[in-house]
Amino acid sequence: MKYRGLVLFFLVVIGYILGNLIGQHSGIEFLSYGGVFGLTSPVELNLGFLVLTFGLTFNINIAGILGIIIAFIVFKFIKV
Repeated sequence: MKYRGLVLFFLVVIGYILGNLIGQHSGIEFLSYGGVFGLTSPVELNLGFLVLTFGLTFNINIAGILGIIIAFIVFKFIKV
């Protein structure tokens, strides 16, 4: 019972990844409709002796959202 949240997290991530792959590589234009959100150009922090570069983007499309919804439905029916 203590792994319930971890299982849900991994199912959602897997559903999102598979949905995005299907949406990008299928010939159906409706599934690939979406956008990119986040830091498109990286933020750089220069400390003189250390340079840190931060960047994070999310490519969200309809198929990825459907993958997340299917992951929640699958989680509802599995016994964890």
